[in-house]
Amino acid sequence: MSQTARAPRQTALDALHRSLGATMTDFAGWDMPLRYGSERDEHNAVRTKAGLFDLSHMGEITVRGTQAVDLLNFALVGNIGSVSVGRARYTMICQQDGGILDDLIVYRLAETEYMVVANASNAQTVLDALTERAPGFDAEVRDDRDAYALIAVQGPESPGILKSLTDADLDGLKYYAGLPGTVAGVPALIARTGYTGEDGFELFVRPEYAEKLWQALTDAGTPVGLTPCGLSCRDTLRLEAGMPLYGNELTTSLTPFDAGLGRVVKFDKTTHADDFVGHDALKAAAERAATAPPRKLVGLIAEGRRVPRAGMDVVADGQVIGQVTSGAPSPTLGKPIAMAYVDPGHAEPGTAGVGVDIRGTHEPYEVVALPFYKRQK
Repeated sequence: MSQTARAPRQTALDALHRSLGATMTDFAGWDMPLRYGSERDEHNAVRTKAGLFDLSHMGEITVRGTQAVDLLNFALVGNIGSVSVGRARYTMICQQDGGILDDLIVYRLAETEYMVVANASNAQTVLDALTERAPGFDAEVRDDRDAYALIAVQGPESPGILKSLTDADLDGLKYYAGLPGTVAGVPALIARTGYTGEDGFELFVRPEYAEKLWQALTDAGTPVGLTPCGLSCRDTLRLEAGMPLYGNELTTSLTPFDAGLGRVVKFDKTTHADDFVGHDALKAAAERAATAPPRKLVGLIAEGRRVPRAGMDVVADGQVIGQVTSGAPSPTLGKPIAMAYVDPGHAEPGTAGVGVDIRGTHEPYEVVALPFYKRQK
């Protein structure tokens, strides 16, 4: 190992993953389970029963103080002031030029306390940006990445599994909400969130409780088909659900409006409506999107069997009209699928003559609206 190389960090569940025979991979500086067995079986378990994930690589950052909400309204693009205690919001943090630094979930834990959850690959970037934007506000920005393990149970059987282990009111817990409680005797923040397109929960606990909680969920869920799941099936699940991945659909070269997610930008915030970071650039991006839309994010379904990959050109009439951002075989649809940015003239569902250049061959694809999959309520 070179002097500059660092060994990947290990989650509190590392030994357990290895005992289950997981194939491990370095992801964003963490040793994470890629799969335990069949990726397809793990994917299908989440769609039909339930899957269990270790997401402890995600980055938790606490923001607290009398002006915590003002800092977040200044630092982020959303209106955090309208988030009630016990609720959460999907939002983004942008550069001054409007480029996306990361997409986030912000939980309001108490009147003056919030938890910002960043993607693993961007956790340090988000922490640094919040810290740089904090001077002048009566608020503390604290790195709490080592304070939490994060375990997710996702799929139609997940409410029943969790109900058997907690007295918390899960029926009253709405999507994008979180409440403190105990699960199998373990203190946890129970959040009804996920990245799979299914109903499910994410459980934030102290790292020393992670193995106990994982085992309790396994014991409760095994009779109804709960399966341990790795990052590989998490990616195909989020792709089917049309959920963006940072580094693929979201980058610093794109604004939220370029990504078709302008709805997360709020110009009518309770505070800092006119001076949040990126305000002017995002105003201009909103106007451009309204008058001359940039490339649009669409879904593509293969007519053949060849799988598109990120970076491949989307073509029509011999011309490049866009680029694939994510692609994989879809276990649910039984065909290869992709998300891609294409020019507006080829973005309507059903547009004919669209293909993907796969090693010099233009493979035909059907343009469809996202998401590819939407669960039945």
